[in-house]
Amino acid sequence: MVDGGSNIVEADWESVSSILQVGGTIIGSARCKAFRSREGRLQAARNLVQLGITNLCVIGGDGSLTGANIFRKEWSGLLEELAQNGQINKEEVEKYSYLNVVGMVGSIDNDFCGTDMTIGTDSALHRIIEVIDAIMTTAQSHQRTFVLEVMGRHCGYLALVSALACGADWVFLPESPPEEGWQENMCVKLSENRARKKRLNIIIVAEGAIDTQNKPITSEQIKELVVTQLGYDTRVTILGHVQRGGTPSAFDRILASRMGVEAVVALLQATPETPACVVSLSGNQAVRLPLVKCVQMTQDVQKAMDERRFKDAVQLRGRSFENNLNTYKRLAIKMPDTQIPKSNCNVGVINVGAPAAGMNAAVRAAVRVGIADGHKMFAVYDGFEGFAKGQIKEIGWGDVGGWTGQGGSILGTKRTLPGKYLTEIAGQMRTHSINALLIIGGFEAYLGLLELSAAREKHEEFCVPMVMVPATVSNNVPGSDFSIGADTALNTITDTCDRIKQSASGTKRRVFIIETMGGYCGYLANMGGLAAGADAAYIFEEPFDIRDLQANVEHLTEKMKTTIQRGLVLRNESCSENYTTDFIYQLYSEEGKGVFDCRKNVLGHMQQGGAPSPFDRNFGTKMSARAMQWITTKLKESQGKGRRFVSDDSICVLGISKRNLVFRPVAELKKETDFEHRIPKEQWWLKLRPLMKILAKYKASFEVSDSEELEHVHHRGHEEPAAI
Repeated sequence: MVDGGSNIVEADWESVSSILQVGGTIIGSARCKAFRSREGRLQAARNLVQLGITNLCVIGGDGSLTGANIFRKEWSGLLEELAQNGQINKEEVEKYSYLNVVGMVGSIDNDFCGTDMTIGTDSALHRIIEVIDAIMTTAQSHQRTFVLEVMGRHCGYLALVSALACGADWVFLPESPPEEGWQENMCVKLSENRARKKRLNIIIVAEGAIDTQNKPITSEQIKELVVTQLGYDTRVTILGHVQRGGTPSAFDRILASRMGVEAVVALLQATPETPACVVSLSGNQAVRLPLVKCVQMTQDVQKAMDERRFKDAVQLRGRSFENNLNTYKRLAIKMPDTQIPKSNCNVGVINVGAPAAGMNAAVRAAVRVGIADGHKMFAVYDGFEGFAKGQIKEIGWGDVGGWTGQGGSILGTKRTLPGKYLTEIAGQMRTHSINALLIIGGFEAYLGLLELSAAREKHEEFCVPMVMVPATVSNNVPGSDFSIGADTALNTITDTCDRIKQSASGTKRRVFIIETMGGYCGYLANMGGLAAGADAAYIFEEPFDIRDLQANVEHLTEKMKTTIQRGLVLRNESCSENYTTDFIYQLYSEEGKGVFDCRKNVLGHMQQGGAPSPFDRNFGTKMSARAMQWITTKLKESQGKGRRFVSDDSICVLGISKRNLVFRPVAELKKETDFEHRIPKEQWWLKLRPLMKILAKYKASFEVSDSEELEHVHHRGHEEPAAI
């Protein structure tokens, strides 16, 4: 912007084609010294005015956004000065009298206040988790201790979330330094874990880690400590710039696409009076926040850390950071049995439905939170079928170590519903005196809960608190915007589509038709289409006919005349009884004769497998921990009363809805469910359909965020905010 000339070019449709899957930034980025001076900004203003640019969309961290805000404040003064120097004329000063600025936060540290997730954070977590998974296998073979240093000079988000996602033994963060005497505590913890037959120790350190006196704690120091105190074979791995690289994850692609639209709309709606804003995500909602406020808060965190007000620093980071920290502490450090007050309650944990990545993370969190709350935890193997047969065992703290990174379901899961085994299941609940039940699973788990709830009159054993945490790749459970496992499946679809698209870059003019899973729910096809840059996605929720298919073929024929000579079409497996994948493939092949050729691909069960993504590990961990808290609260209320739970609110689904965590009684959700097609009647992501069409160059109208108003940064309602 300061140098101008060929550095500022007009972009057209094709200039941003095929960059969705490319990491980093294709337009380049820099830390600019010149822009920090008024002369530099004067030069930049002149370059913009010459091209008549008065709207600026800034993608960067708090530095870039602070700079943009100063630039905006100075704008009219800069133009006056340019006019005095005779570099622009009076008309131009009037014509371009104000500059609109909208910020999008692109920063892998997730260190910006007011936004749940910054663009790039999820991808950085993918890199970290890949490395940790690889290290875990070698450390396990060698009984080693690994010290991993991750990025985050002033912000411990990456360190904290990766520690949560891999069940690290210890984590060092700038915001929450360890208490005095931590050296001793850490060594005790490591040796206890070894004694529990845990063959490896992982310690995660943020590069900006400090102690309570603000002195740095380095990974080398930690290694020295472990070697001298415990004599363990210890290795240090510094991840460095690996974390900034690689292809963006599905979550980041969708987040950035949603934010990009929101940013442009905010610019179109801006007036000279609107303050500069940042577009951001709160829970699952796009929001606009005042830029100045967010930057101010972000700087307040640093100030709090400098002044050693660490409690304030953690709180200023926002509720999601605080929750992550508390959850990590509860799950990582086991209190001695003598210090845990016993509740004399037994809680069962069960997996139901098809396997979904992240189920094991959820089971681990439930078991550990339950034990910390003083309950006895029981694992039910192989779903309701196993329940009926009595495949139930008590499960301890150490039994679930290392589960977060495992795909599938270690407990075993089945699609069988409890309906035909009610008497046997009631008998098993009596035998093991189960006082509450946590069900982790998909649509079958939801149906199962409905059946158990209906059987309460007949079997009093079912009159206990029951809660379900949604876990299914299809994301089709009523009562929640997201379910565990869907993010991992989306990444699989996105990766595969990237490879398929790449294979087409050699052979020109080819269209791929790809079938995704999801039952009747089009979530995977739709979001996969958005993340992979598809030309169309056929789903059950939006009926289509032969005319639509024809329009799509014509659209692709036109596209083949441009420089982008390939097409990608996604089809949900049950989107239409007669327009099957084969039918669509044959239709496209026939209609595209002489223009393009076709290939088809059915992705199948690879979408259910694989190691869980960082999102699913954390989502599973947090949702399940929250569900256990709910169970504990319910059980406490009834203590000593021997109370039977018969009310609707004692049998719930825990979900995320817009920006809140909600427990919805299954009885209430019945009205919102299409049982024939096993989907919720209303689904939030259908609002993103037009976005995909617009990006594929179709005309469509897109509903923007509910508010054109700026929000206050601290949204503290009586609801429970859900940070993603």
